[in-house]
Formats: sequence, C-alpha cells, structure tokens
Amino acid sequence: GRGRKKKKRKKRDPVMVSAKNLRDYVGKPLFTSDKLYDHTPVGVVMGLAFNQLGGATLYIEATVADALSSSEQGRAGLHTTGQLGDVMKESSQIAYTVAKRTLRAHDPSNEFFSASSLHMHVPEGATPKDGPSAGITMVTALLSLATHQQVRRDLAMTGEITLTGRVLPIGGVKEKTIAARREMAKVLIFPKGNEKDWEELPEQVRAGLAVHFVETYEEVYAIAFPEEAQADNKPEKPNNRVVDDQVEDNDAAQEKTARKSTAA
Repeated sequence: GRGRKKKKRKKRDPVMVSAKNLRDYVGKPLFTSDKLYDHTPVGVVMGLAFNQLGGATLYIEATVADALSSSEQGRAGLHTTGQLGDVMKESSQIAYTVAKRTLRAHDPSNEFFSASSLHMHVPEGATPKDGPSAGITMVTALLSLATHQQVRRDLAMTGEITLTGRVLPIGGVKEKTIAARREMAKVLIFPKGNEKDWEELPEQVRAGLAVHFVETYEEVYAIAFPEEAQADNKPEKPNNRVVDDQVEDNDAAQEKTARKSTAA
C-alpha cells in the first residue's frame, strides 16, 4: 500500500572490464586470428579467401628450394604444397609465367627464375583450398622473392590472373573485406570488375579501408612495390578509394578449426 516504505537499494561497486580481465568474465576466446605476420617478409603476401563460414586470409609463401648453377638451369621450376585443388595448381603455373615475364620487363638482367628451383606453400596444409582468385597474390609473392622486396605493410589482395596479365573478377567481396578488416589490413586490391560489389557493401564494412581496383598486373605491381614502381617511372594509379573510419567492425572471426574447405 501507500504506507509502505520503499526499500533502499544497496549501491554496488562499479565493475571495470578491460582487455586484461575480460577473460575472467567471458572465458577463453572462441575465435583466433588468422594473422601470421605483423609485416609479411620477402616472398610472402596476404591473400583473401572465403568458405562456407565466411572470409579468411590466405597467405602465399614462396622460397628458394635450390639455387642452380648454369649447368643445372634446366631444373628451374615451381613446386607447390598446401593441399591445393586443380584450379589453384593451374593458377600457380599461370602466376609463375606472369611473374617471369614481369621481372624481365622491370629488370632484364635479373636471372633469378632461371637460376632457382622454387617452392610455394599455402599454410594450414590440412585445409583443402581451390579456386583461381589467389592468382595475383601468387605472382606478387614470386616477384617479392625475385626482387628481394617486401610488399607494402597492411596489404591484402585477391584476383584471378590470366596468362596475359589481366585481372578478372572474383566472388565473396563482402566476406573477404571483413576478413581483411579482422586482420588489420588497411590497403586492399580488388579486380576492377568487382567495383560495383564494393559499392554495395555496408558503410561499416568499408570504413577505414583504402581500396584499389585493377585491370592488369602492372597496376598490382605498382601498388605492392611502390618504391620499385617509382624507380621505373610507373606511378601508382590513382583509383584508390578511402572511406572514413566511422563504425567499429564487430564481425567476429570464424573458427579456424571448423573450416572444411577454402575457396581462394
């Protein structure tokens, strides 16, 4: 009734949650990061892929398996590992040819490819991978190795490559963009044919990212190796787009161990 006195609520001490004590309240993290490198070393480039669970980063690693003498140059070639499907294996051979041609165009005296037996690997070897969209990433990893140049920091890319160096559209733009954001990539390379797909993405997915839309591998080269491109008097094509960072991306990372297959 009206005569009853209201009970005073006891004041509770405020709870401060920080990165240090978050685990005490919510437990161990359910998801882990795909990021293997703070800055990819020579011969390594971050690609983008997607599967039934969403987007993921896909590193391409290239190294010299054997340095060949002049009498052994017939053994030069490329070996691949990482449980790659047939389409991705074909992409690696196309990438190898495009990389050799690109190196000749930029540095005719560099005989790296004829004097080296190469090994290319895509980590997480237990996960099957297939698809053509790692093409430009493979070319870039090989050229990074051949020129001993790291690619620019925070770069991720995706795009199918043709034998003549054209860059063709890919699928999963939204999923791949979210994966790039999750791994703190800030500069993205997409095929020109996917520009419309990018424009249809929500603002919070595009926020804070610089994206370049390319039609040829020469454009990829200029973005990935800006110092090399400047030395060759081939400046970066001004087709990048930057969206102001307005909304924090809250998309959770997908559980790596739950993956069954990854489409590059």
